[in-house]
Amino acid sequence: MCTMILERVAVSGAGKREQGWFSLSHASVTYDHPFHVRLEHALNIDFVDDGGGPSDRLAVELEPDSARALARAILSALERGDEAGV
Repeated sequence: MCTMILERVAVSGAGKREQGWFSLSHASVTYDHPFHVRLEHALNIDFVDDGGGPSDRLAVELEPDSARALARAILSALERGDEAGV
């Protein structure tokens, strides 16, 4: 069953594809059926440049436990940076 769970967040950064780097304007995070990973549901993240074309997109599909581990690692790295005064 489709969950239709979608979160969209503005982001500032860059993504890399075969042709080189491109600016990012937002990320769409869904918990739904993946296109490539052989799972019933996955956490799917699309990093997008609204000003670019369809190729200015970086898609990621993660197994739910991997997504949780990634979220913890991101928060831990940010916390360590804050503690270091960076």
